[in-house]
Amino acid sequence: MADIPDRTRAQAGAADKRQQFFSPCPRGLEGVLDVELTALGATDIRRFDGGAAFRGDFALCYRVNLHSRIASRVLWRLDHAPYRTDQDIYNCVSALPWQRYFGASQTIRVNVSATASPLKSLDFITLRIKDAVCDKFRAQTGSRPSVDTAKPDVRIHAFFDATHVSVYLDTSGEPLFKRGLRREAGEAPLRENLAAGILMLAGWTPEMPLLDPMCGGGTFLLEAAEMTLRRAPGARRTFGFEKLNNFDGALWQRIHADARQAERSPESLAIWGSDLYGDALKPARANLLAAGLEGAIQLKQANVLEVSPPTAHGMLIVNPPYGVRLGEQQDLVSLYPKLGDTLKQRFTGWRACIFTADMRLPKLIGLKPSRRIPLFNGALECRLYIFDIVAGAMRREKAGERREVKD
Repeated sequence: MADIPDRTRAQAGAADKRQQFFSPCPRGLEGVLDVELTALGATDIRRFDGGAAFRGDFALCYRVNLHSRIASRVLWRLDHAPYRTDQDIYNCVSALPWQRYFGASQTIRVNVSATASPLKSLDFITLRIKDAVCDKFRAQTGSRPSVDTAKPDVRIHAFFDATHVSVYLDTSGEPLFKRGLRREAGEAPLRENLAAGILMLAGWTPEMPLLDPMCGGGTFLLEAAEMTLRRAPGARRTFGFEKLNNFDGALWQRIHADARQAERSPESLAIWGSDLYGDALKPARANLLAAGLEGAIQLKQANVLEVSPPTAHGMLIVNPPYGVRLGEQQDLVSLYPKLGDTLKQRFTGWRACIFTADMRLPKLIGLKPSRRIPLFNGALECRLYIFDIVAGAMRREKAGERREVKD
């Protein structure tokens, strides 16, 4: 996380139209997040590695929480101040008017992160920040909030660089990639905001047929269906801002009602998913049922090497196994060339998008990607490889030869 080097302190209350916020996102999706924030009305947007800072009022804060498919959280910045010692940090946090933001009866959690900070122990600094908040409450109200690390009412975030600390209140609560839809997770599921960002970077639009032949829990399918039906990703969950003192319930009801009114009714969509075994499809079926989309997306059991394109043109998107174990790596060495042959033989006119941490893929699949986009799945460096399958353009290599494409 990063911050804008502005030492002015944000004032509490929804009346201020120039609040400052920061939204973290999966690394590699900062540009997509910028586009989203701009469309939602944010101003002074500045990208950083793993997120974006922006300004706006609390109506904007509510809209970003409700509508962003890419942001992981929306953090409201309370202060940005220099520090050298833990006492400086304590003084900075203690100076904030915490009783304006929430009550002593509410529970809190403190999260701390740092980049190039001289601090020796983030655990100790976490305790110092908690003490500063609780001491301030006790001094002014005679009581103090309790700590709940599992399901707190209020989450306080602090980010440290080499010279400054930024203090935030989390307006999201649970991370925004938790849409409130997933009931079961497949093996190594993608987070929803990463899946949505991959679809956007790949150039998918709701008018384009979509096939995921290794769909697992169906994350790509769910995100595509929600976009097609114009469903706000946060329409079926609650948020941290609802527990803050400045929460404007009437404003939130209007914003939420507008989003629900814009939704389209579920219908049969040009979105298909498949997987090798029936058991592998159980999480996807459960998740589609929970989302009310069981009749909108077609699922079937099929081998990725035997699946046929459901339409003449469209996008195939897949997140194959990463091959962490040796046996899996050997299986992928065999799978990738066969997958390349399947795409060339059956999917002419389609765009194939493969998201993987396996950098051997272009060499083994025997296709030249039109784009390769660096992304991160958590801390794991990955690539989104995009192949436009054009008749006659994909020359079949001689037997035993594969074109090597350097990454």
